Amino acid sequence: MAADAPLTADAIHAALEQWLEVEFTFLQVGDLAAAIAALPRDEQEFLLGWTRRIASNNIPIAHQFAGRAQALLARMDRQLIEAWALHAMDTYDKAGLREAMEVIQNAERFVHQRHERAAGVVLEQVSGILLTFLRGLSGRELKLEQGEAPYTDSGTLFLPAVVAQMPEREQNFTLCKAMTALLWAQTRFGTFRADLRCLDAYADPQRALRAFHALETLRLEACIGRELPGLHREMQRLKTAAGDSLAPEWQAFAVALSRPAATVEDCLALLPRAYAAPPAAPFCYQGELRPAAVAEAMAARQAREKMLLRARLAELAQEHAPPGEAPPRFEVREGEERGGLPQLELVLDGKPLPPPADVARLLTSIRLDLDGIPPEYLVPAGPGEYDPKDYREQARDPDEVWQGTYHEEGAVLYPEWDHGRQHYRKNWCVMREKDVPPVRDGFVADALARHSGLVKHLRRTFEALRDEDRLLKRQFQGDEVDIDALVEALADARDGREMSERLFLHMHRAERDIAVMFLVDMSGSTRGWINDAQRESLLLLCGALETLGDRYAIYGFSGITRKRCELYRIKRLDEPYGEEVQARISGIRPQDYTRMGFAIRHLTALLKETDAATRLLITLSDGKPDDYHDQYRGQYGIEDTRQALVEARRAGIHPFCITLDTEARAYLPHMYGPARYTIVSEVRQLPLKVADIYRRLTC
Repeated sequence: MAADAPLTADAIHAALEQWLEVEFTFLQVGDLAAAIAALPRDEQEFLLGWTRRIASNNIPIAHQFAGRAQALLARMDRQLIEAWALHAMDTYDKAGLREAMEVIQNAERFVHQRHERAAGVVLEQVSGILLTFLRGLSGRELKLEQGEAPYTDSGTLFLPAVVAQMPEREQNFTLCKAMTALLWAQTRFGTFRADLRCLDAYADPQRALRAFHALETLRLEACIGRELPGLHREMQRLKTAAGDSLAPEWQAFAVALSRPAATVEDCLALLPRAYAAPPAAPFCYQGELRPAAVAEAMAARQAREKMLLRARLAELAQEHAPPGEAPPRFEVREGEERGGLPQLELVLDGKPLPPPADVARLLTSIRLDLDGIPPEYLVPAGPGEYDPKDYREQARDPDEVWQGTYHEEGAVLYPEWDHGRQHYRKNWCVMREKDVPPVRDGFVADALARHSGLVKHLRRTFEALRDEDRLLKRQFQGDEVDIDALVEALADARDGREMSERLFLHMHRAERDIAVMFLVDMSGSTRGWINDAQRESLLLLCGALETLGDRYAIYGFSGITRKRCELYRIKRLDEPYGEEVQARISGIRPQDYTRMGFAIRHLTALLKETDAATRLLITLSDGKPDDYHDQYRGQYGIEDTRQALVEARRAGIHPFCITLDTEARAYLPHMYGPARYTIVSEVRQLPLKVADIYRRLTC
């Protein structure tokens, strides 16, 4: 059979039987094989290749895909079919089989959404930029979350998952920014100081709400024009592109509300006339106004902030007020403006008191809600009235995720490479950083005493490395003539070629500019001697590195399933080495399993933010990637780890592995490359080997 001849129905039938495990699933593939057999060879290979990939994750989805895709090949390009298949698998990962099957059955809807996303902006992709933009604006600190429409409850801004109203992607990003700015302006310029219960007095409260929202949008547009003139010009261009215009009846309202002194009360004053006028069409970035959500959020925030401010004032009074019979008296004065808002200054018994950062944020937030600080907010809390810790946002316990308390809240999500589908599983690994609890036992002193001779040897070796001079050859200038270079130059001159000027030797003291991350396997298999050897190695290495002066960090990793990927902080890159770090090294204990890809990706991200000429990622492990009751075992885990290492090398980071696994030659060359790992066959050699390997890697 010719290489490009179509596959026969029998050959296709046999492949489908194997991939779809027909012996166990009882799926009927005869008609499907016959339909695929009628396609050209390249289309057969495309469709069967994707069927095999999907079957590695879920067989029913693969069967449905093959049945739908062979009919779609004639009217959908292959890139779109690939995107459809990947979307189905991502949906299966996140929402399960039923939702994934709906994606397969509704290919046309996916095509529509695909075109929408091609020009649209996905909130998940731009939320970081928008949050940075928000942090640069005055007012309270706001959160940004996904919602079904643009609105704010006064503490959180909600934007749609996809913004695709405009024909071009750049315009849609500007539209996102304009929506964000308008919602911020509602919190900054007093929209919610109005008592919107007055709208219930109108015959049609919803019409009154829309009219009020339109008036407020005109006022806030003018505020944005004064605060952010560049963005204001972009907003006007968006309105032009979207065909938004202001009806003649509303022109006078716009003029009245553009005055710098205009407030939300002016909007309420104009509301009867606006209610009677023809409704104004909303601008493209206007969003919605939801008074009920605002009222609920404001009530909770005001109660919390009042209690927290009074508790903090009691602490400040105890710290700064002289003891006496008269109760301390706080006042607030307005200082110089910053970002359009006057800075509020505390006065305690007539004397200025610079407010701590958290108190300054509280004062700003209260002032935005109430247009001032009520006197009762400035009365310090009495003894035992309440504990400020009850009202502060507490850091979540990372272990709560395993108990199902809050799932992925506050975690860092990393992708994972699925070699079966040949694509990433998006936001697949739920990772949290945890501190290793310090243990102050006799381990550190005992280890350093037993290895005292080795400690001195390593210190001398690393001191020599630090002070090492390097002889640079073929330099333009130097202390001595480079004989080899001179001989070559004379030979060139005799042959009629130009004579090189690089004829000197120069002794140069190289400046070390190295940042290294050590990634320590804390899986359960390291119990016993391996754990002791790891800890001793880290103690000896830290002492040597302190002599050398290189920047270094130490993290451990373990976990159990993708939902509990844990990275253990032992020493941060900017943290000094001392008794606390030694106690954390002593506290390293075996945990769960060896899911490795997420840890490599996280340390790669940390190293990418580090300015250093040489960046190393050294893994200390005792076995291959593995996890509990999970497909991460075997080839899947090896391929994901390999892909994470490829990502690290692309980022300019040099990975290396030190392993105790005597069978590592079966998989480490594939993961790291033939020269990027070493096997330590004897556990007791590990402390000496780790320091020696580091010296060879960095000299």
